Amino acid sequence: MLSLIRTTQMKNILKTTLLAASALAVIPAAAQERNPALDLLVKKGIITAEERAQALQQAAIAKLNSPKETPWYEKLSIDGYTQVRFTEQLNDAAYLTGGLPADRSVSSAESFVIRRGRFKIAGDVGRVYLYSQLDFAANNGGSTFALQARDLYADVALDEAKEHRVRVGLSKVPYGWVNLQSSQNRLAMERPEALNSAVEGERDQGVYYMYASKETRDLFKSLVKDGLKGSGDYGVFTVGGFGGSGLNRADNNGEPHLLARLSYPWKSASGQIYEAGVGAYSGRFKVTTDGVRTANTLAAYPGEVADGFKDRRAFATFVMYPQPFGIEAEWTTGQGPQMDDANTVVNLGSLHGGYILANYRIQSGLSEYIPFVRWNYFDGARKFATNAPKMCVNEIDIGIEWQWRKECELTLMYTMSNERSNSSTTAPAIITDSRRLALQLQFNY
Repeated sequence: MLSLIRTTQMKNILKTTLLAASALAVIPAAAQERNPALDLLVKKGIITAEERAQALQQAAIAKLNSPKETPWYEKLSIDGYTQVRFTEQLNDAAYLTGGLPADRSVSSAESFVIRRGRFKIAGDVGRVYLYSQLDFAANNGGSTFALQARDLYADVALDEAKEHRVRVGLSKVPYGWVNLQSSQNRLAMERPEALNSAVEGERDQGVYYMYASKETRDLFKSLVKDGLKGSGDYGVFTVGGFGGSGLNRADNNGEPHLLARLSYPWKSASGQIYEAGVGAYSGRFKVTTDGVRTANTLAAYPGEVADGFKDRRAFATFVMYPQPFGIEAEWTTGQGPQMDDANTVVNLGSLHGGYILANYRIQSGLSEYIPFVRWNYFDGARKFATNAPKMCVNEIDIGIEWQWRKECELTLMYTMSNERSNSSTTAPAIITDSRRLALQLQFNY
């Protein structure tokens, strides 16, 4: 009997030894490393060397199976795009139109231009999402190739699902839909003036509260990722304030603009995706003047104060995403500073305008073809320009975007301009029946 017990003990010891040997073979560093606490227990005879090895093995396995936290810098993404553009004026009227607010290629003095050279760094760092974007081809009024900050903000999530968040910093002002759509995704060369004149450059310093359910946020992201020309995730409901003086400009009156926006995307039973939205902002805007008077200097023009003119607008949006046929439509109306017909006084004036764009998405292997047509209309003023000159736009754009690959696309656009104001800030003239042709090559990286 004693012999049998000893034999059984020897088998158990052998088994334990083999397990320890396996642990040393699988995780040699873990099993052989020094552990003062375990070493002391072995020395006092409380545990055996084999039990020490087993404890180290179990600790090593638990460490391997535990989720590894990714360093914050590995969560950041780097991407961007570059647009090279050439515009040809096709008649004399087109040469008189030169100097579009956003497109310096529409000029007899320009040939090929780098319209945008964007470089973006973004990523989640726990409850905070960081985003920055630089433009290496900005125009600051002097140098065409000035380096300019386009975005520099943080989204702070207020809950684990990140449905409630606060955005702080330099970012796009959530007014309209096309203003929020990246130029990397937009079909037409430039945004329509009716919407873009609200916030030239689309950006300003501000603080916003945004809400969207997780499912809706995923839908917003897919509209961009799947090539449906989405505008990005700016929440279903957004409320906040921004400086009002424009991109990279110091506030000149200390009064923020207040804004509210509601925009909701949904998918029908057939799979077609739509989006509808409304919004408005209100504030005061101080005009830069040169050679003309502002209404506050004349008793005949009440309502203007030292802090600026009333600046308030509202918009409505409807989008049917291209699956394969798509429609974009927006309209805006409001009041703001505007130079009078005599070109002598800046006063409070009304404005209205918008656009309708129809497109059709054709997928062929790795390539995509998206023909489009857009009506662009605006009757108002360009408040960010000196003297807030009147602006009249009535154009038809016809074009096609060819996405040869995801990293390279080519756009051709022909513009029939029935009416468009020239760039003069003292005596703007309306040019009729101008024609121009634009070609743009875009690299995505």
